[in-house]
Amino acid sequence: MQISAKKLNKTLENQIRQMLVGVLCEVDSPKVMEEILTDLLTETERVAMMKRMGIAIYLDKSRSYEDIKNNLKVSSATIATVAEGMGNPGVGEVIKRIKAEEWASDWTEKISRGLRRILPI
Repeated sequence: MQISAKKLNKTLENQIRQMLVGVLCEVDSPKVMEEILTDLLTETERVAMMKRMGIAIYLDKSRSYEDIKNNLKVSSATIATVAEGMGNPGVGEVIKRIKAEEWASDWTEKISRGLRRILPI
């Protein structure tokens, strides 16, 4: 992944960033979000983003660097970079949302099992 050494004008950069964030905030469909990410990001950029999110999730679950390296095929340096940002609000929001989804899935399964026991289908 290579970024041009030529810097954008700061005003233009801020305008484009605000447009991007605005568009992404308005997306209400996983399918549409996937289409946007697929069209705007290269495969390498998407994989890098997914791996960094995976690293953050594993670090939050206190998984070892060795375990993370083996499972996600990343370097210790990449893990360390993500670890440095673990207290940042964006990473915190990702972790919070994933935990909420896991909690909801766990309880949905528990409730379904309970209902199957008392309401034979």
